[in-house]
Amino acid sequence: MPIAESSPVTSSAPSAPTINASAPVVSVIIPSYKTANLIAACLDSVFAQTFKDFEAIVVNDGSPDTPELEKVLAPYMDRIVYLKQENKRAAGARNNAIRNARGEFVAFLDSDDTWMPDHLASQMQLFAADPSLGLTYSNGWVGLPGEEREFMERCPSEGEATFRSLLVERCQIPISTVVARKQAIVKAGGFDEKLARCDDYDMWVRTAFHGAKIGYSRKLQARMPVGRPGSLSQSRAKMAEGYSTILEQYKKSLPLQDADRKIVEQRAAEIRARYLLEEGKSKLEQRQFDQARQLISEANGYFHKPSLSVTLVALRVAPGATTKLISLWNRIRHGSSNGASA
Repeated sequence: MPIAESSPVTSSAPSAPTINASAPVVSVIIPSYKTANLIAACLDSVFAQTFKDFEAIVVNDGSPDTPELEKVLAPYMDRIVYLKQENKRAAGARNNAIRNARGEFVAFLDSDDTWMPDHLASQMQLFAADPSLGLTYSNGWVGLPGEEREFMERCPSEGEATFRSLLVERCQIPISTVVARKQAIVKAGGFDEKLARCDDYDMWVRTAFHGAKIGYSRKLQARMPVGRPGSLSQSRAKMAEGYSTILEQYKKSLPLQDADRKIVEQRAAEIRARYLLEEGKSKLEQRQFDQARQLISEANGYFHKPSLSVTLVALRVAPGATTKLISLWNRIRHGSSNGASA
């Protein structure tokens, strides 16, 4: 179980912005990797919280900008717990912080994101109203300045957030809004450090599977300025590949009931097809038409979409018409690949 693994830790500063030395209620967990230019705004939003009974744990995940990061952190050192480790990606950084967290609750915040001042207070009110909750999350703004949209407009949460609804992404959870009981995360085994991506999705699904009740709010309580590095199709393909890896893992590692196993298997087949579809688009953009046709054809064995059949015909008849094919793809993409989102 990843949460139980040991790792080298260097800590400075006693801990949290609380009046006394007793354990704080909430441990705020902030991994940092190449975000020296952004983390001050992140920490300012933490220390502006109206709910004050917390500690802030910043984990330097072997960041190459450590000198710049530590210079930025210097004015905050008497108010944070600072941990340094070899690079283990965000999952490893979060597990390290969880091991060192003193709070009953853990709150997750990426170092390039910020909170609204009442975020912790609002989430703790949800726990007070329903003490059976194990994890809560909320809405937030996603996107670069001037292009922001509500997360729940892009990725709605509908009905109860359960193992099944998280599995099929009827409910989707933005990590920088999550507050959870530490014990619920530990019980589920912590973040899987072997996963290259989608480790947060995996964490919430397993937390629900292991019995945590999940609640959420539609209040806008965070800003998450997601950028768009690289090819959109390559990004979508990588995300689909990540989901596929996780679902295949569930089939082997979780003690699933028959009904849940059927859902996992169906979802795994869908995500696999989506991965092939996005890889096909990537090959199309690279003008590798034979590979694109093969991948899209295999994906259409699952989707059975007329629009994909048209694309396959076009690839056979006029493979050089790249611009028109990509335009066609963009028109059909949302109808062909609904579901898992980045």
